[in-house]
Amino acid sequence: MSRVITRNDHDAFCTTEGWQPVRNARGKAVGHHKTYELVLPDGQILRTRISRPVNRDVYGRSMAQHILRDQLRVTAEEFWTCVDDGIRPDRGVPQAPEESLPLDVVHLLINRVGLTEPEVARMTREQAIGALNDYWSRQQ
Repeated sequence: MSRVITRNDHDAFCTTEGWQPVRNARGKAVGHHKTYELVLPDGQILRTRISRPVNRDVYGRSMAQHILRDQLRVTAEEFWTCVDDGIRPDRGVPQAPEESLPLDVVHLLINRVGLTEPEVARMTREQAIGALNDYWSRQQ
């Protein structure tokens, strides 16, 4: 049997993932429903509403599916992992590579050493430092 979603669960999901409460034109909380927005990395804005009062009232199956699919854009598994374990859904936020080159090093390799961007992109940190050391040793 699948779990049922309550208004409290919905609110906990939004709070955990970092959704922002929507304010009215006067800067106050929207009164009719508790309304949240989330800006995705691609610029899309998701919006969800929780009927007041936020309590243990259970959503019907079709309403819960609509909220997950159309408003929150997550699977039931992602929803419950966020609510229960505090693990946010993967929204495609770009992750920094484990070993990236500092911007100054990239700039020097391209503009001083004369390497192309694709060449620099394939380099490890050690290779980049070696290329700079070779360049500077030739300059003397």
